[in-house]
Amino acid sequence: MSKKLLVGLMSLLFLIFLSACGENDTEGTLEEDQVEGQVTYRIGASQFVEHPSLDAAYQGFQAAIDDAGLQVEYSLQSAQADQSNTATIAQNFVADEVDLIFANATPSAQSALQATDDIPIVFTSVTDAVGAGLVAAMDQPGENITGVTDMHPDAIKKTVDFIDQYFPDATVGVVYNAGEQNSVIQIDHVKQAAEGTSLSIIERTVATSADVQQATTSLVGDADLIYIVTDNTVVSALETVVAVANEQDIPLVVGEPDSLERGGFATFGIDYYTIGYRAGEMAVDILTGVKSPAEIEVEYPPEMQLFINQSAVEEQGIEWHSDWDEIAELQ
Repeated sequence: MSKKLLVGLMSLLFLIFLSACGENDTEGTLEEDQVEGQVTYRIGASQFVEHPSLDAAYQGFQAAIDDAGLQVEYSLQSAQADQSNTATIAQNFVADEVDLIFANATPSAQSALQATDDIPIVFTSVTDAVGAGLVAAMDQPGENITGVTDMHPDAIKKTVDFIDQYFPDATVGVVYNAGEQNSVIQIDHVKQAAEGTSLSIIERTVATSADVQQATTSLVGDADLIYIVTDNTVVSALETVVAVANEQDIPLVVGEPDSLERGGFATFGIDYYTIGYRAGEMAVDILTGVKSPAEIEVEYPPEMQLFINQSAVEEQGIEWHSDWDEIAELQ
């Protein structure tokens, strides 16, 4: 074999070797990318209205998912307190084939469940999941829905007992949206809790946040105290209620700590960030296949506590009781 031919043959073999090595390296890189590559989940977040409590729940939800290390693309849609909008939002999420729907408040959860029986739904800021028709029982979640409620079983009873103890014989005015199932259930519980006490209940209903000021003003002269439950429509316009309470020296009892910070006087409250975080943990288990919604029981919020806003006590002309220093967290 000639020297020139030998050199050519060796060069050809070397090129073939390099080509084979290159193919193996490329193939190995693709496999490595597939192992290290992270799934991106798409979550549609339906929120009934924007106010501090629901916003805190959404922040907690996101924090739990971030802490779990999941990569998620969110689509947050607010219904602006319009129940017809919740249906449109849910239908759009179904059409977009999101991986999971986070329903923040009762109307959003109801519309999501009506729109799909396949896409997993995790809710929070729901007062009565059973009464709202979301699940059959707390320990019997639906095939594609579960979540965390925002009302401790004893919250309304403790609140009414507190009012009866420190404001005996008071006429308690309640303002709520009769179109919100969440609120209707709570007002029923308020009435039941007031039975056998010295209190009487008078009601004012609203359809939109624009009605809140007029409804609250109509209580002046009739109500000795105002109690606002976690009604999304009223809470979104809470400043108008606070203004009336402060001007007329009417004690204002509210349903959660965020409303307390906005001017309420007292509440037996929970932390909405915390229940949102727990809902996020449920979503992580569902997205990663650890559990299905049907395997995750609906949960109540953790223990509640009495909170009192000292500034509101002064603004609303409320007599201070010395034992509040011991039984309440003062703000």
